[in-house]
Amino acid sequence: MSNQIPNQINTELWAVKADLTSLKSHLLDLFCTLAYQEGDFVLSSGQKSSYYINGKQVTLHPQGATAIARLLLSQLPNNTQAVAGLTLGADPMVTAVSVVSVYENRPISALIIRKEAKGHGTMAYIEGLTLPAGTSVVVLEDVVTTGQSALKAVERLTGAGYKVSDVMAIVDRQQGGEELYKSEGINFQSIFTIADIQKRFQAMSK
Repeated sequence: MSNQIPNQINTELWAVKADLTSLKSHLLDLFCTLAYQEGDFVLSSGQKSSYYINGKQVTLHPQGATAIARLLLSQLPNNTQAVAGLTLGADPMVTAVSVVSVYENRPISALIIRKEAKGHGTMAYIEGLTLPAGTSVVVLEDVVTTGQSALKAVERLTGAGYKVSDVMAIVDRQQGGEELYKSEGINFQSIFTIADIQKRFQAMSK
């Protein structure tokens, strides 16, 4: 499949103008065109895979980021006060959601969780505004495989006194992440499953 972005994505501001159903369809096309590859890969978890999803090809795309933010905002629990995620994969997502939330008259703060504590100054794990204890935070992730990355973010946030009851992802690889979150009493939802992406990829490749 060509890595060229379809003309309609270059020329139409679909991420701003489309309704949520069309938005999801356009975003799926973008993932299949830019982020999804088939071959022999080793994942960060050490697992071998016949495919790879480079989510940052879409989360750092101007229309991709906007579309993701709009879709996630439409699914966030009403009491959400902040979104957070483990660096680096979640950084563009939490930033986009926070920015777009202002335009939708629903300001939501963004927090970024370091993998290791800051080596100087405050020695903090969490970057962003210091919010009151008990603040309701939703953890975001681009692609969920085993679920460990987002769970680490949940642990850092709860350790800082925040309340986390939900994890949201763009793509669920359906390899145990959802089950892990349920075992921890955490709600989980994704915009797409890997089955959604592979079905569309195959259709676009014909």
